Amino acid sequence: MHPQLFTIPFLNLPVHSYGLMLVLGLLCAMELAKFLARRSGLNPDLFSTAAILALVFGLIGARIAYVIQFHDDADFNTGNVGTNLWNAINLTSGGLVYYGGFLFATAGLIAWAIWKKIPLLRGMDIIAPCLMIGLAFGRVGCFLNGCCWGQHCDVDSVVAVKFPYYSPAYNEDVSEARIQPDNRLFDRAGHLMTPEKIAKQKDLSEVAAKEQSLAVINTQLISTVTASIIALVSFCLFTLYLSPGRVFAGMLVMEGISRTLIEGLRVEPTVLGPLTLSMIIGLFVGAAGIGLWFIAGSLRNKPLIGETPGYPTFSAAS
Repeated sequence: MHPQLFTIPFLNLPVHSYGLMLVLGLLCAMELAKFLARRSGLNPDLFSTAAILALVFGLIGARIAYVIQFHDDADFNTGNVGTNLWNAINLTSGGLVYYGGFLFATAGLIAWAIWKKIPLLRGMDIIAPCLMIGLAFGRVGCFLNGCCWGQHCDVDSVVAVKFPYYSPAYNEDVSEARIQPDNRLFDRAGHLMTPEKIAKQKDLSEVAAKEQSLAVINTQLISTVTASIIALVSFCLFTLYLSPGRVFAGMLVMEGISRTLIEGLRVEPTVLGPLTLSMIIGLFVGAAGIGLWFIAGSLRNKPLIGETPGYPTFSAAS
C-alpha cells in the first residue's frame, strides 16, 4: 500500500497514488476515445472534452453517493452547517462510491452529447471501453490507497493480501479486536500512533514494519482484471457491424454482472435481503444493458440525435 508515492521536489507537493491513477486512466481513456472517434468519422477533440467531463461528473457523483450512503457519519453531523458542508465536499478526506460516479457521469455525458448534437448511440459505443479503462486504473489506485478491500480469507489463497500498519484494513482489524498490535505502538491516550510519529523513532519503525492486517480478498485488483477484460471485449465488439448502442449495452451487462459478483466478496451492509446497495445497482445496470441491446436493435438505421442512417464498420485507416 502506497497512498503517497512521492513528493515533487522544490514544490513540496505530494503525489497521491489514487489521484495519479485517475489521471493515467483519464489519459489512456481519452486516447482510446479519440482513436475510435477518428475511425468512426467523428471529431476526436469532442471526446477529449468528454473524457474530462466524465472525470468531473464522476467525482461529483461518487462523492454525492458516498455522502448519501454514509450520511450518519460523525463528519456529516458535527452540529455546524458550514463544517458539515465542507466535510461533504472535501475530496481529500477520501470517500467515493463508484456507482454514484458511473451513473452521474453517464447521465451527464448523455446530456452533453444531446446538447452538442453528437451521434448519441455511436458516441456511447466509443465511450464504453474507455469507461472500463478508467475503472481498471482507478482500482489500481484503490489497491495502492488501501481501500475497497474484500472479506477475510485464508492467508494461502492466491487472491489474499495483507495491508500494512495503519492502513484502513489494519485499523479496522484493530478496532474490531481481531488483531492485537504491539503495546509500544499506542500513545498515552490508548490510540495507535500515526506513521509520522513512529517514523521519528527507529525502534518503533521496525516494530510497525512487522505489523499487518489479517489476509483479505484482493477485490481491488480483481476488479482491475475484470474491467480490463470488459474493455477488451467492448473494443472487439466495436469492430463488428453492430447496431449503434449495442457495444455500450454489452458493456453494461458485463459490468453489472461482474460488479454484483465482486461485491459478494466484499464486506458491505445489506439493504435488501442478502443484497448490498452496489449489488442492487449492479443488477439494475445489467438489466438496463439487456434492455438497451434490444432497443438499439430496433433503432438500427433510424436517424436519431446527431445520427445519420447506417453504422460504418471499424476501419484501420487513419
